[in-house]
Amino acid sequence: MANNELRIPLQTPTTGSSNFLKACFNGTNAFLGIGLMTVPYALSRGGWLSLILFFLIAIMTFYTGILLKQCMEVDPSIRSYLDIAERAFGKKGRIIVMIIMNSELYLVAIGLLILEGDNLHKLFPKFMIKLGELTVDGRQSFVLITALIIFPSMLLTDLSLLSYVSATGVFSCLIILVSVFCVGLFNGVGFHKGGTLLNVKSLPTAVSLYIVCFAGHPVIPSIYTSMQNTYQFSKVLLFSFILTAFTYLAMAMVGYLMYGDNVESQITLSLPTNKVLSEVAIYTTLLIPITRYALMVTPVANAIEGCLSENYKNQRSVRLTIRVGLLISTVIVAYVFPYYESLMAIVGSIFIVSASFLLPCLCYLKINFDLRCGWNCEQMGIVGIFVFGLLAGVLGTYLSVYDLVT
Repeated sequence: MANNELRIPLQTPTTGSSNFLKACFNGTNAFLGIGLMTVPYALSRGGWLSLILFFLIAIMTFYTGILLKQCMEVDPSIRSYLDIAERAFGKKGRIIVMIIMNSELYLVAIGLLILEGDNLHKLFPKFMIKLGELTVDGRQSFVLITALIIFPSMLLTDLSLLSYVSATGVFSCLIILVSVFCVGLFNGVGFHKGGTLLNVKSLPTAVSLYIVCFAGHPVIPSIYTSMQNTYQFSKVLLFSFILTAFTYLAMAMVGYLMYGDNVESQITLSLPTNKVLSEVAIYTTLLIPITRYALMVTPVANAIEGCLSENYKNQRSVRLTIRVGLLISTVIVAYVFPYYESLMAIVGSIFIVSASFLLPCLCYLKINFDLRCGWNCEQMGIVGIFVFGLLAGVLGTYLSVYDLVT
């Protein structure tokens, strides 16, 4: 986000340069991410029949992506998710959406640190740091080490290089999927676990983790405006969702058939460490936090800078202080709250539900709905999606917090 994100007017429309294939790649990269690690665990929590909800979530989030496109077609000057919120609800709507988006990015950055610490501890279970009387055990020590590795990237103002590296996320996810499948096929693990048909008690947690798989809606307006031919956007979004959904489905089924209800919250934590294919999956996973952390935190830092007075916002010392402060705060939270699956469930049930279900429906109805014309089937369907998202958010949040407390 720009430093003065809240103060700029809606921009003049410009023509994008992305062709169909590049837009498909960008769309797939936006949705295919760290949800791949937790989707087998989500299936184990919900049971086989919960896959019906997985497909339902995929269909609904695809449709809410189309709603965002239709909001942008109303006013060609709309260029971002924040512009859509401002067009629908004014400046207050823009501020609320900015808070939601940056809170999600902040929590995902914490999740990246936990992900790195857990997988490094998987490779080196006996590692710990001793400083006199102070002993830091494996997971927490790796969180600290990861922060030190990430620290130089937090000092950069130009993250274009990391952007290109992070864009390989699609290929990284495919490498992890193929590696996990080959572990089951060739390394003696097999695909023999029957699993549970349906687990109603843990179903809200499964739904929250499924929702994490489709968390790219804030990027949709950028993909739309980057295209040379925006009339192809619906096909781009459909291709991205089909590829993303079937990749997640394949990982969920492979991981669950391999380990059943005993699958860990991250599939890589269930893999044997003495196999080459397992190490390929784990080491590929380790690259994700290193390349994406700064990209997650920088918009949060920019938003904070945008709230400062002109005397401070452009000072390099202030910008560095904000970024280092964010790094330290995320490390502290990851250190004392090392529960990756619970954090992702909370992110899914609160922030991603808001960005992928609730806000697209509200913005579309506010911009396009005319009470004088009455209600039709499409609008009733949009209200149904909103209600589903609201219930999933409330139940998922309650169960995630309850699991932590108990």
